[in-house]
Amino acid sequence: MSRRAPTECPVHELLERRHSPYVFAAERDVSADDMRGLLEAARWTMSSYNEQPWRYVVGSRSRSPEVWQAVLEVLVPGNRGWARHAPILMLGLISTRFSQNGKPNKAAAHDLGAASACLTIEATARGLSVHQMIGIEPAEAARRFALPESVEALTGLAIGYAGNPADCDADYAARDSRPRERKALDDILWQLPDKG
Repeated sequence: MSRRAPTECPVHELLERRHSPYVFAAERDVSADDMRGLLEAARWTMSSYNEQPWRYVVGSRSRSPEVWQAVLEVLVPGNRGWARHAPILMLGLISTRFSQNGKPNKAAAHDLGAASACLTIEATARGLSVHQMIGIEPAEAARRFALPESVEALTGLAIGYAGNPADCDADYAARDSRPRERKALDDILWQLPDKG
């Protein structure tokens, strides 16, 4: 089954190809050069006042197994079962205050999302897949990684090569085999209220 998005109108093929698998090819590593490229894509993302409030904890099963294991243990149990096959596990962090004046940065979560989206598109261009998740334990991440009060763990990311659903647990295979669906384009547009 094709994993390309069935778009309503033409978009760039990288956006069609991007998907978030539950099944990763556990035996295929991600090179250090590819990881630098993904992080470079995130680095050049736009942000409010150019604050760049995102930070990442990167764990590689082959190059930094202790960090990889710590990130795995910060994921909620429902995510650990499938994410343990990904060769790269990351946490997405935000600095919650602006560096120039200490005021709260209400755009920080948005900016992390934008950075992770750019990272994901770069991954897709390199034949890799990224599955982002909100299912993490922020307090446990703060403890394990000694995060200061102004830094919050917000997301997890599993990165690797998409695997063959036939080679994994039936539940994860079923998730990866479902048709890709989204709300209709008209459903995501907020209209002006009817004044009649």
